[in-house]
Amino acid sequence: MGSVKPFRDRIRDGDTIIIAEGYIFAFERLGLLQIGPFVPRVILDDPERVRTMYRDFVRCGSDVVLAFTYYAHRTKLQVVGLEDRLEEMNRKALKMARQVADETGTLMAGNICNTSLDPRTEDGRHDIRKIYKESIKWAKEEGADFIVLETMPFYSEALIGLEEIRAAKLPAMVTFSRYKNGKTLDGVDLYDAMMDIREKGADVVGFNCGVGPASVIIYAGELRSRYGGPLAAIPVPYRTTKEEPRFTSIINPQTGRKAFAEDLDAIMCCRSEIKKFGEQCRELGIQVVGLCCGNSPHLTRTLAESLGRSPPASAFSPDMSKHVFYGNKDTHGGLSLAGDVGIMDGIGVKSKKTD
Repeated sequence: MGSVKPFRDRIRDGDTIIIAEGYIFAFERLGLLQIGPFVPRVILDDPERVRTMYRDFVRCGSDVVLAFTYYAHRTKLQVVGLEDRLEEMNRKALKMARQVADETGTLMAGNICNTSLDPRTEDGRHDIRKIYKESIKWAKEEGADFIVLETMPFYSEALIGLEEIRAAKLPAMVTFSRYKNGKTLDGVDLYDAMMDIREKGADVVGFNCGVGPASVIIYAGELRSRYGGPLAAIPVPYRTTKEEPRFTSIINPQTGRKAFAEDLDAIMCCRSEIKKFGEQCRELGIQVVGLCCGNSPHLTRTLAESLGRSPPASAFSPDMSKHVFYGNKDTHGGLSLAGDVGIMDGIGVKSKKTD
């Protein structure tokens, strides 16, 4: 491939960047990752599946191959007894991401995330820094163009991550997960935290995970009224509301129990909602747009098309004019059963008199 426009140049020039996140749930749906620990052991068990997923998201419009290292850190691997394969897992995910980025002419991002540790303690801060330092080192050595520091619950954790990214001299995108009270878990106003992280050297700040498209647009609009810099919006594709502000809290209407994590299908956004989200992002001037947990290639394609893109997968975007029941004779080879749609769907069907 030819030269690829660097991340910072795109941000400087006001380009829109689409980034596909959400590998965790995508691989869980394939039966290759366990709900609960959510550790990406598929990197070790079936690496070609990971390579294929990278390609699928690019084909559907992602401008970035995000290395699948979410929860591939020391704390999580201890839970499943894989700490001795920590570096192997990270480097394998990063190498494949770099290879796919090179073959597709896209950017490659290293991925570091929430550590499940408490930065309000000295031991917690020490261990968080150790995790970030080694993860960023591997990402830089494997050719990451920039680092995504995502799903931040604590301001202080995000600050440690940013310090380590800057020490490695790599561009940084830092995204926070929003909680109901609008504060980080260490008590900092979320918007103040984002603007401070930006002032301290992050190239882009914003939201990811936790909340759905309809919610994140409200929060992004609030932040935009106070902050004019580069902004990211990468929600989960679930129907969060003011009453149920996070996808982990939504009740499945069929069971009366929380949908997270086994029944999330019941609250999934449809393509029309993703299309609306993309259009709203464009209106707000949000530069980095994507979907997080629950994402799939076809939703990334919908998002890309809502932003005026036509990725390779658009060749197979829906065309109901060619459907035998919903099309017409001109588009269906002279044949059409469109007149029988009412009978098929049971809508407005009148009894027919028979001789």
